[in-house]
Amino acid sequence: MHRSVIGRTRSAIIGLLLLLATWRNNDSCDGLQYQPVEVYANGDDCALILSGPGRTSVFDYTYNLLRGSFPATAGSQTCITYDAVNRAYIEARKRINVAQPKSKMWRPEDLATVGELLLDISSNLAQTYGLTFEEIEKSLPLIDTSKTLIRDVCPAFLSNVECRAGKYRRNDGLCTNLQNPTWGSTLSPFQRLMSPRFADGLTAPRISETGHDLPLSRVVSRTMHPDEGYHDHAGTVMVIAWGQFMDHDYTLTGTPLDPLNRNDPEECCHRPQHLKNPYCNEIHIPEDDYFYRLFGVKCMDFVRAFPAVRPGCRLGSRVPFNLLTGVLDGNTVYGISESFARKLRAGYGGLLRMNPVFSEYGLKDLLPLKLDIPDEGCTRPNRSMYCFEAGEIRVNEQLVLTCMHTLMAREHNRIAKTLIQINPHWDDETLYQEARRIVIALIQHITYNEFLPILLGKDVMEKFGLLLEKNVYWDGYDESVNPAVIDAFAAAAFRFGHSLLPTAVERWSKAHKFIASKRLSDLIRRPFDLYRAGVFDEYVMGLMNQVAQAMDDSITQEVTNHLFKKVGAKFGLDLVSFNMQRGREFGIPSYMEFRKFCGLPWADTFDELHGSMPNETIKRYSSIFDRPADVDLWSGGVSERPLPGSMLGPTFACIIATQFSYSRRGDRFWYELPNQPSSFTLDQLNEIRKVQLARVICDNTDLIDTIQLYPMVLPDHEINPRVPCRSGVLPSMDLSKWAEFPTANQAQYRLVEEHLLDVPREPTRPEKVRNQYDRQQVLRLFFESINGIASYLGFRK
Repeated sequence: MHRSVIGRTRSAIIGLLLLLATWRNNDSCDGLQYQPVEVYANGDDCALILSGPGRTSVFDYTYNLLRGSFPATAGSQTCITYDAVNRAYIEARKRINVAQPKSKMWRPEDLATVGELLLDISSNLAQTYGLTFEEIEKSLPLIDTSKTLIRDVCPAFLSNVECRAGKYRRNDGLCTNLQNPTWGSTLSPFQRLMSPRFADGLTAPRISETGHDLPLSRVVSRTMHPDEGYHDHAGTVMVIAWGQFMDHDYTLTGTPLDPLNRNDPEECCHRPQHLKNPYCNEIHIPEDDYFYRLFGVKCMDFVRAFPAVRPGCRLGSRVPFNLLTGVLDGNTVYGISESFARKLRAGYGGLLRMNPVFSEYGLKDLLPLKLDIPDEGCTRPNRSMYCFEAGEIRVNEQLVLTCMHTLMAREHNRIAKTLIQINPHWDDETLYQEARRIVIALIQHITYNEFLPILLGKDVMEKFGLLLEKNVYWDGYDESVNPAVIDAFAAAAFRFGHSLLPTAVERWSKAHKFIASKRLSDLIRRPFDLYRAGVFDEYVMGLMNQVAQAMDDSITQEVTNHLFKKVGAKFGLDLVSFNMQRGREFGIPSYMEFRKFCGLPWADTFDELHGSMPNETIKRYSSIFDRPADVDLWSGGVSERPLPGSMLGPTFACIIATQFSYSRRGDRFWYELPNQPSSFTLDQLNEIRKVQLARVICDNTDLIDTIQLYPMVLPDHEINPRVPCRSGVLPSMDLSKWAEFPTANQAQYRLVEEHLLDVPREPTRPEKVRNQYDRQQVLRLFFESINGIASYLGFRK
């Protein structure tokens, strides 16, 4: 054994001496992975030119580590050749099996293999040339990979996209920006406000500025975010409901899922190292944990996000990708692909499929049954019970969210039924697209007109240009603005709602009287209470009458100890630990760095945070973190004192306002815009501006007949009075403004949404969309479901 060690050492020394000798002889450097730029007269073969002397995987890399950086050498540069990139590609292909889907539809796990390949190539080049963190982040992406072998595996939709303007937006978000078609589209990378803080500059999760590990995510959760249950504002649980509905319109991180039920992350904790998924990044629980030690739990499964493929397959550090679009486009209602959108449609009258489970009582429909992969995102009490299906996969994540999906699906069908009376010559496609276009506008309007003013306050909205126009067009589209979701928004800031979550969700009567409540953990992935006639309205009434928790560092144990709890189990997962772990593996900079980014003062000591957050909070931070610069963004953000007139502190307000500014200015289909193929007439736009969330609730429930003007705020006799739904105080849209008069040429009314030019399309009008399920199977499953509901409600044994 000693001989083998000596032999390897001797070989390494000889190799180093040969490398040094070769480096000193510029005439014989053809075999190395670098070339002095002077070798190439025109520099055409340089993929990237770096300042400083020639760098090799041994000499210059070691030299860089010892000195801390490369010395500036006048007139001396290094050329990373295209050949060097190709060799790194060939090496990476030996380790990574890159998926090559036959269809143009890429699954997240397929796209991730290309992301892994690009990350491996980036790592190879970074080590070979001793790249600094800044060069990894800013220089590597400058390499034109279309001139390398990487072009052979680069997905076509990331490089060869040609768009044309049209009236309707695509479900996948492509061509929202005509010059940059992938901006804000599905499967595109999250964008960053600041460079990531990976421990190795490339992919390793963030660590302390001291070079040590950060406190365990669970330690941060149990120390900093106890369940103390304060109420200090007038916001109702409807704020949480609408906020989560918006969050699911914006963000869904691609991660490996359990292959059996696709509910939970891939199992990591109880597998030997050689059998673990390489994405495993499990959350370790200390042995003295006040809660989990009672059950012998020492680990929670957690997996890293898939690495993204940047536009043009550019190299660089790890960045996750978003499965959804970066604009408010109603994908919660309509889905993110045209194929899935068609599955959600009834196939006639422009309608969405619904479940008429209460038709004998004259009550409105529920969402359709989830027949495909029925256990996905659903904890079913028996095989005859089914959850619901909607445009977004997490529709059943909690019952409150299911209510919001149901409300907006009903609104679509209400609008479609009215439009067909006004324009009987419109076909199914036109009715669907026009109703969809109106519903998307309503979602945008309610979000910016009711939700954001409560969340951010008028001052922040004015500062970031978020105030809506009253009766004229807003001509603020900017094609240079990328609407893609910001990583800090997805992994931290827009998770503010976790602080507002109540311990129990309440049901109220139409007379605004409390009926009953149910623990939040019992409603997660179990929306079956909605199968009780009239209960939907009671939960909606509860959303408008129940006050949300305070915006502070207190988080209910329903999500810190009991999240996704199995039936009969006494413990679940910890959402706060997930927030910490996700932010760190994203490489999200710390809370203090974002404070500085948002124009707030930097704090070198915890004492300097006094006034920004409660003294007790600061004391707890100092007990687990070495310095303020290590505090995680989510934890620090929810702990800040709110701004005047806002529910949020200044850091989260800054990040969230920035995202909503991008989503408005970077959306070519924004509902207020003039002079676009998608623009509404001014009369139509002013009808949309009349609508409030209260009107949508009145129109799409059965029993609610009085409601406060702004359902996201507790009722008040003077400021926010309750009014009858039938009164003129809550005006309705006049859809006659969409009236159109047919001519002999009916083809002009077959309004077709825009598509990629390179996607083959049928020249004729689309066929009537029908459910793809076998009719007998649907009837069998429907009656099975009815029996399951009856059993669940106790009507049958």
